[in-house]
Amino acid sequence: MIKDQDFKRIIEEVSTEIDFSGAIYMTSEEGVFQAAFGEANRAEKLKNTISTRFGIASGCKLFTAIAICQLVEKGLLSFQTKLKDCLDIPFPHFHEDITIHQLLTHTSGIQDYFDETVMDDFEDLWKERPVYSLRSVGDFLPMIQNNGMKYEPGETFHYNNAGFLILGLVIEQQSGQSFVDYVESDIFRQCGMNDSGYFSLDRLPENTAYGYIDEQDGTWRTNVYSIPVQGGPDGGAFITPPDMTKLWKGLLSYQLISEEHTKLLLTPHVLVKEDVYYGYGIWINKKNEEVFKYHVMGYDPGVSFHSSYYPQYNCTLVVPSNKSSGAFPITKAIENNL
Repeated sequence: MIKDQDFKRIIEEVSTEIDFSGAIYMTSEEGVFQAAFGEANRAEKLKNTISTRFGIASGCKLFTAIAICQLVEKGLLSFQTKLKDCLDIPFPHFHEDITIHQLLTHTSGIQDYFDETVMDDFEDLWKERPVYSLRSVGDFLPMIQNNGMKYEPGETFHYNNAGFLILGLVIEQQSGQSFVDYVESDIFRQCGMNDSGYFSLDRLPENTAYGYIDEQDGTWRTNVYSIPVQGGPDGGAFITPPDMTKLWKGLLSYQLISEEHTKLLLTPHVLVKEDVYYGYGIWINKKNEEVFKYHVMGYDPGVSFHSSYYPQYNCTLVVPSNKSSGAFPITKAIENNL
């Protein structure tokens, strides 16, 4: 591991270079490194701290995958259960053989409501459908229910937000709870993530960072009109960096799901590209045939987020940012010096 003084110098140099706004929280056998930069509220000039709550966009697909594993453990479904057999909502143009496993690994073949391979601007989605109308998983149904297939089930990896929304609907039907209530009670509270939640943008609690979009003319605006008003199965939760570390600890110590299902979640089920794989709601990077890191990431207007566990170093890293970019270069700089 890098020496403490070198670590601080590297972080300060990169943070200054990219004008980083966010936090860094790294735990290893050598101790804890923590730092915060920028402002959580620019209008009031309130600084980010290590205990600030940050949005993490798609970084919380892992939570959805953990919830599905819990339902499997309860015997309510299996990974090979077909969608049509565990959800009574019709999707008339979907292939009837789509499975839970395929939804978890982005191999279901369904079309996405936001296809990152052909769409550039997430904000374009809300020109006809106001973001403030999207407060529950069911509110997204009109955007996905009548879509068709893009590929045959199991044919290829295609990153897919709609697939995780559908998994959220499965969680709601099988658990009898709203998705948000289930995750907050059966995942967050179970591992002590008491400062995290799926907060509405119009009801943010204290000590929460606003997401900022910097314009080319030097002005800025918040992301309140740029993302759904409340997060759900495909993204949008808020965490503190220490809370995300508790999530990793709870997962890797089999506190949230059994050892068997934890290993299944962390299995590299599908090859995305060279040395990059996807498990259940989690990315897996290899080096020299060995796992280098398990990680999650998320990007929205006004949000960037990376969090990783490095088994070789028994090290956990959490880097949330309340700007549209910044988390990746910080993460890369740290990894280059491990």
